[in-house]
Amino acid sequence: MIRQYELVERVREYAPDADENLLNRAYVFSMKMHGKQMRASGDPYFSHPLEVAGILTGMKMDSDTIITALLHDTIEDTIATHEQIEELFGTNVAKMVDGVTKLSKLTYSSESAKQADNFRKFLLAMSHDIRVLLVKLADRLHNMRTLHHIGKPEKRARISRETLDIYAPLAERIGMQAIKEELESLAFPHVYPEAYESITKRMDQLHANTADIKDKVISELERLLSEAGIEAEVFGREKQLYSIWRKMTYRHVALDDQADIVAFRIIVDDTATCYRALGVVHRKWQALPGLIKDYISMPKPNGYRSIHTAVLGPQKKRIEIQIRSSKMDAVAEQGVAAHWQYKQQSSDKEGEQYKWLKDLLEIMEHAESPDEFLEHTKLAMYQNQVFCFTPKGKLVNLPQGSTVVDFAYAVHTDVGDSCVGGKVNGNPVQLRTRLVNGDQVEILRSKAQQPSPNWLSFVVTGKAKAAIRRFISHKKKDEYQALGKKLLERAFKLEERDFNDKAIQICADKLKLHNIADIYELVGKGELADRKVLETIFPGIKVNSAHSLVPTKMLDTYKDLKGGDNSIPIRGLTPGLSVHMSECCHPILGDRIVGIVATGKGIMVHTIDCEALDAYSDAPEAWLDLSWTAVEEENTVFVSRIEVLLEHVPGALAAVLSVVAQEKGNISNIKFIERATELFRISLDIEVRDVKHLTSIVAALRVSDRVSSVERSFR
Repeated sequence: MIRQYELVERVREYAPDADENLLNRAYVFSMKMHGKQMRASGDPYFSHPLEVAGILTGMKMDSDTIITALLHDTIEDTIATHEQIEELFGTNVAKMVDGVTKLSKLTYSSESAKQADNFRKFLLAMSHDIRVLLVKLADRLHNMRTLHHIGKPEKRARISRETLDIYAPLAERIGMQAIKEELESLAFPHVYPEAYESITKRMDQLHANTADIKDKVISELERLLSEAGIEAEVFGREKQLYSIWRKMTYRHVALDDQADIVAFRIIVDDTATCYRALGVVHRKWQALPGLIKDYISMPKPNGYRSIHTAVLGPQKKRIEIQIRSSKMDAVAEQGVAAHWQYKQQSSDKEGEQYKWLKDLLEIMEHAESPDEFLEHTKLAMYQNQVFCFTPKGKLVNLPQGSTVVDFAYAVHTDVGDSCVGGKVNGNPVQLRTRLVNGDQVEILRSKAQQPSPNWLSFVVTGKAKAAIRRFISHKKKDEYQALGKKLLERAFKLEERDFNDKAIQICADKLKLHNIADIYELVGKGELADRKVLETIFPGIKVNSAHSLVPTKMLDTYKDLKGGDNSIPIRGLTPGLSVHMSECCHPILGDRIVGIVATGKGIMVHTIDCEALDAYSDAPEAWLDLSWTAVEEENTVFVSRIEVLLEHVPGALAAVLSVVAQEKGNISNIKFIERATELFRISLDIEVRDVKHLTSIVAALRVSDRVSSVERSFR
């Protein structure tokens, strides 16, 4: 355990003006507060905050950060209070200690909800002072170093999983590579024990085959650089096991094909010499195409700068070489902590470096639940970046697999909400187009555009997912209320009663709801029947049989209706939110439609000929007369299904696809239903504008030489 004077001396070595008295006071206060508390290892509990402080002295952190480390568990685990900390050590230290303190005294519905709330608080504190994150990372690092003392394997696995999901990515985000790698190495065997044993055995075999290559490469690089007049340090180190496993698992790169299992590092004096050294390396060994990365001219979001190249080295072995200056190396290993030693970061650059933190705060604001927040922050923190540019040349960093919509939300939430298309390198592309390094992306916008629920199927960034889900949640609530109001207006009209807010408020009061909006929403969801509202407002009322418009022969009656004055218009309601187009019959604009109220979902829209309606013949209260009403103006695309009987000859299917394309239809799915010697039957799902559009496609198919018959399918 570090002695009191030793800790003070460590700080004074790099900060001679540090307040020695305050450091001593913090040491004594923490030791006194923790008293006889013990850790699972059997050591005094005070040894933990002391070791955390020791880790931070290795980063040459300022005295306030060291004091925070000494005190970081006092509020949570002892009788010490925030007020005491503030009085004895100042406001800054008190705020940092509070930021690191977990919300351990609250009750949560689940472990993930507790984890998310802890992270929310931590994130807010971190946004005000990044040193909170440094203390928390040092705290987690020491806990992981002593994790083996915890007896229960499931608890070790849970703590390790949290480390891999949150703390290691956070360390990487602020450029603290050394801490990130140690956290991953310590967590790996507890989360994936079988993978850990397998990788360890394979690496032992690899060592036996390549033991002498490391020394040869270092010796050869030192000789080549010296002959070129370049002063440099050269050393090599093995990639950590967890990184190797992730590359094998998620990027499907075999162990033998990984060039960076042993990475060699060349440290030189300045940027210009980095490029000179690269030339020396490439003159000696053949560079592998596509594996040269210049993070000096295009730094990573965490400030990491270096040149990476992969070459065919001795014995034709693939090796990676990293070239950087000494300052770059310090930032690569210590990240934000290095800026306390190199005061070279301007406030503008610092703002760009921590843009990811602003994004996490925005995700926190938009998330609807703790679990959703935690899911999105995990997504947002993982690196694997692609680097794209706006038309003005501004760099935008995104995770691999990001789309045009992800790019739009990365620029600004309003840009994402209103994007209707994009241009990549000057070429028009779809919103779901995935971006690659170097793409220049222009976002096309429209004031009339709104986020679509379909976007969730292809966006990958946490910021985009959170913003879209937030919009959908609010939009769904608005649509349920609008639909509920339409249903009640119709019900009141059929009963020849005056519809007004006063009447609905009476119902809200009797049902003990907050306001009339709650009534509308419940009716729109199908959780409160319109006749129940009438009966609540007008006790003793006998609801007119015409209220449901469903006499004995229900379907025949509905077929006679033309969507007149008593029908419910679905204009303005978004498919997939408050109304749902049934997959059994695929209704499209122009079809005669009816609705079935589905509790908690809104309305399921069916064509009047749909066989599924038979199941609701005994539930007249669930039926609604619907109309499209001016949907034509909304340019909505519908999916309809047809069955085509084709000649079994070469080119028959191509002829069908060609006809659909010529009629400006888009095929979203093809299914082979039946195959025979002379004929075969297929089912096509086609995106169309309306019934007229579908009819023109069917008519064009019927005159094709290769088509025997074509009919619309309602199944």
